[in-house]
Parts: sequence; C-alpha cells; structure tokens
Amino acid sequence: MKNRIRPSVAQWFMYSVFGRPLPRSMQNWVRRDLVGPGAVPRHLIRGLLPFTPIFLAFLVLFPGALWLRGAMVLLSVLLALFYTLAFMDLNRARRLELHGLPPDLKSDRAQKRMAQERSTYEKLHGPSQERPLPPTAGRRTLD
Repeated sequence: MKNRIRPSVAQWFMYSVFGRPLPRSMQNWVRRDLVGPGAVPRHLIRGLLPFTPIFLAFLVLFPGALWLRGAMVLLSVLLALFYTLAFMDLNRARRLELHGLPPDLKSDRAQKRMAQERSTYEKLHGPSQERPLPPTAGRRTLD
C-alpha cells in the first residue's frame, strides 16, 4: 500500500470522533488540520460530531411542540460548543502529542504574533535574561 497524504473517510472518522492516531505518513496533514488555517472551525465540527445522535434524539424522540424540541437542541448545541471551545487547547495538545508532534505547536500566525510581542518587549525593556530558580523554589516543605 502506498503512503497516503490524506486520510480515508474511515480513518478521518476514527480520528475525528474517537481520537485515533493516523499513520506517520499523514503527520503533515495532522499538523495542518490542528494548527493550520481554519483549525478552529474544524475543531468545532470535530467536537460536535459525536453529539449529533443526541441532538437528533432530542429532536425526534421527545414529545412536545417542534419549537420546544428545537430549543432543546439549540441549548444542547450551545453547551457542546462552549465545552468544545473551553477545552480546545488541551484537545489540540493531546492530538499533537499522539501524532509525535510537539504539544505546544502554534500556528504560523500565532508564532509571528508572539515574535512581534517579544521584539516589542525587548525594545521597551531590553533582552530578557532567564535566571535559574533557587534550589527550593516550587518545593513544599513539611515544616
């Protein structure tokens, strides 16, 4: 079998819904998917996909007026969107780590913005000098 650059439909489904890792040959695709242009909308779709059966069940199986069932679905979608956005960085870091990429990988745009902020800071305050922490810093004692 040849090395694929993009996942098949089944691979994409397992990757998106169940978080299964893709083969190493698709590492560039994963990088673009997670930190490339349009990564946030893709993450939102990926996060809502597992909830789709629940949304449909609310709409179809619950008794009541259609507007009430629609409101239930809307509330559920908004709640799922909130949690998907809240945990986006953690989920992205985990997926990157699963695929052998650095978990703190940032998009090109974010890297440029961070470099600009750093250069602005260094112009105002001079180059930053990292100082080593004292040996007891960050350690709790039982005293």
